[in-house]
Amino acid sequence: MNRPPHDFHPLLRVVHWLMAALILAMLFIGVGMVSTTGPAYTTLLELHRPVGIAILILVLLRLPLRLATGSPPLPLDLPPMQVLAAKGSHVLLYASMAAMPLIGWAMLAAGGYPVEVFPGLILPPIAPHDLRLYAVLRQAHTVIAVLFFALILAHLCAALFHGLIRKDGVLRSMTVGTPPSPPEPSQDNSEISDLAVYRSTESPGIADVSASQPKADE
Repeated sequence: MNRPPHDFHPLLRVVHWLMAALILAMLFIGVGMVSTTGPAYTTLLELHRPVGIAILILVLLRLPLRLATGSPPLPLDLPPMQVLAAKGSHVLLYASMAAMPLIGWAMLAAGGYPVEVFPGLILPPIAPHDLRLYAVLRQAHTVIAVLFFALILAHLCAALFHGLIRKDGVLRSMTVGTPPSPPEPSQDNSEISDLAVYRSTESPGIADVSASQPKADE
């Protein structure tokens, strides 16, 4: 199936919105973990780890899919600074989506904590056990989380700007896609219609000539 040139690939759109749901859930989980120290913290932590690994897996699938399928061109009348901001923000979003779970994984490994995704499934450590490294990675994880949240807000505002104010199809290219255009009349049909018009214009003259000629009975 050929997709319109102004739309993202359908599979890429599915991955995008699946990741958006997981990232939104991760933000709420992270806020809950920071604001509580009770029994709910353990439950939130058990959710935080598998959701983070799921986001990492999806971004590792999404990046080559994006490179393979490409992206629709931005509107030609978009100011150059907005074009630069759009491309730069997407690079930062991809980098943040990959860095957040990787830093969290390394942070837990440096702290000596097992990275248990599901019961019985424990990921291998990707950093040595070092409490100083753990402190650095923990701080980096927090800073990147705040910057990532700001990037998401900016991305959402830009999407609404394109969809509600400019209405230039940028938001539609990642949601429902471009509606199909009406089919153009084929060349054969146009030739038939031209021939019909020609005959309709010529037929009165032919009728006049035939009427002026005497009939055989006369």
